Amino acid sequence: MREDKAKEEKAARERKIALLRDIPDDTAAGTVSDFMYKQGVNDILQQLDYDMIGLKPVKARVREISSLLVVDKMRLKLGLETTVPSLHMSFTGPPGTGKTTVALRMGQLLQRMGYCRSGHVVVATRDDLVGQYVGHTAPKTKEMVKKAMGGILLVDEAYYLYNAGNDRDYGQESIEILLNVMENNKEDLIVILAGYKDRMDSFFSYIPGMASRIGNHIEFPNYEVDELVDIGKVMCRDLEYNLGEGSEQALRDYLYKRMQLPFFSNARTVRNAIDMARMRAAIRIFNEKVAPTSDGMVNEMELQTIMPGDFQLTDKEAEDLENIQNPPPAPAPAPLQAPMPVRRLHGEA
Repeated sequence: MREDKAKEEKAARERKIALLRDIPDDTAAGTVSDFMYKQGVNDILQQLDYDMIGLKPVKARVREISSLLVVDKMRLKLGLETTVPSLHMSFTGPPGTGKTTVALRMGQLLQRMGYCRSGHVVVATRDDLVGQYVGHTAPKTKEMVKKAMGGILLVDEAYYLYNAGNDRDYGQESIEILLNVMENNKEDLIVILAGYKDRMDSFFSYIPGMASRIGNHIEFPNYEVDELVDIGKVMCRDLEYNLGEGSEQALRDYLYKRMQLPFFSNARTVRNAIDMARMRAAIRIFNEKVAPTSDGMVNEMELQTIMPGDFQLTDKEAEDLENIQNPPPAPAPAPLQAPMPVRRLHGEA
């Protein structure tokens, strides 16, 4: 077996040497632009720009990775020595910042360039990988790996795989399987670990073997308010809704307030806001058309328009915001009590 592998490697080296010897000195691999167009890289990057508002640092990092892969393929075309770079990644940042969307685009990009067979993305959490009793974790983890083979395995909130307070936690077994797969199957599976940056940093400090296998770290920042408004406008467009006069500012005001509250999730919060506004718009139209003074007729514009009043905090959100902006006064400290007099027994000095 080893002899056959050694013969294959020797034959591959000889082919490269012959190719380099026979290619004229003025032969070029082609232009980068042509190569990116033919491989479909341009289409993927343009789709990423179209799909995602903002996130300039993320898009720039994706372009850098694309550049490395393009040049590597051009070297391969001329028979130069190439090795598959480490494509395992870490996506860090708050929720709702597009980590899954970027993973999907990376899968398409890598598939077009021949770094993975299908480019599909399988999303997994601890519940998908870790069992609850002895002998359950390995089959679960291997099943998810099998589903992701030829594409990308995106492990969301990966730090939950490791429990620092319990050295007998079954997550350690899942981590060991992933480490082995990342090392031995890196040409057929790309693993992306995602989660909050501070927790991911702690996770990598506990599992140095994992950190050494990650070749690309991409940090996803929070969106600015104006970017979130643009995301909301795109969502309305895709749902065939229009923002009526004053509605864009109402959405901006709502998001500014919502960002101050707990559990803010960037684009996911915008999605929830649009869905809530659609529901309020439907209730508004319904109530208007069943009123005794209405003829009940509804026109197309009314069915497509979201008004400023449709964007508002819920009662609970408004109460929480009020408590944050105007916290209730702290309770007054209890008055100091005079010490109890010491009662002496009869006969004591």
